[in-house]
Amino acid sequence: MEMRAIFAAELDQMMEKDERVVVIDADLSKANGTLFLRGKYPERAFDVGVAEQNMASIAAGLASYGFVPFITSFCPFATRRICDQLAVSIAYARQNVKIVGSDPGISAELNGGTHMGMEDIAIMRSIPSMVVFEPVDGIQLKKAMPQILKHEGPVYLRLFRKKRPQIFNEDYEFDLFKADVLKEGRDVSIIASGIMVEEALKAHAELKSQGIEAEVINVHTLKPLDSEVILKSVQKTGCAVTAENHNIIGGLRSAVAETISEYFPVPLKSVGVQDVFGEVGRLEELKDIFGLTAENIAVQARKAIAAKNS
Repeated sequence: MEMRAIFAAELDQMMEKDERVVVIDADLSKANGTLFLRGKYPERAFDVGVAEQNMASIAAGLASYGFVPFITSFCPFATRRICDQLAVSIAYARQNVKIVGSDPGISAELNGGTHMGMEDIAIMRSIPSMVVFEPVDGIQLKKAMPQILKHEGPVYLRLFRKKRPQIFNEDYEFDLFKADVLKEGRDVSIIASGIMVEEALKAHAELKSQGIEAEVINVHTLKPLDSEVILKSVQKTGCAVTAENHNIIGGLRSAVAETISEYFPVPLKSVGVQDVFGEVGRLEELKDIFGLTAENIAVQARKAIAAKNS
């Protein structure tokens, strides 16, 4: 099932059980899978048109009356375009609004550079009280939705819209604020998020064939970062690589670097968008163009190990 379908189905269940839950779209309800909710909940599902700032302001107002709004748009329009409303009307005003940005980074594909949120995590991490979450597969998304609803305060959900390979089993125990150690290792820590977790696991297999034991960590919540898991890993391995579908400035790399530089400095390499804008292309083509591949993760892992040994 597509990630947007899982998101909409979970939202449907929430709206059925909890009359506080509201969904507000900005002319993308069909693209984001929430269009059917307007027929089922006409008094709690709205489309404001191409007016994202207004969407955020309406959500803040509804939250002030006890509702829990979920606002949805494409990634850059749910973050970059409405940054002031997110910071002032929602976060500063302590309003319980959930922000959903779809098609993050290169996953915008044919919509091109204008629609590629390469800086959304950096923006959202900089806003006080904001939780930043990116699910790796449908199971994790499904398990996360009730915890996102339960959390009192703004949450940014960075949502890949289409199908994703399954990483977790149904019995997976999810914690919104705890990172997942997917593979244990002793030579290098590979710390990944979103679509790069799949690539990190492929890199793990490649490195293992070369006698290198990599530890793979899925960081689904980038703020607050699970520093305990990160530090425990790098204290064991002595070096690390971050892998993200985002600008290397301000996202996962920055969050990890801030933590390890303060508490346990080790060599750190990074795989991510190298401070450039996006471009039109298919996902697999764009992975190659921007170096978001298992092969590049393995290369950077070997470089991190070499830096550690030198």
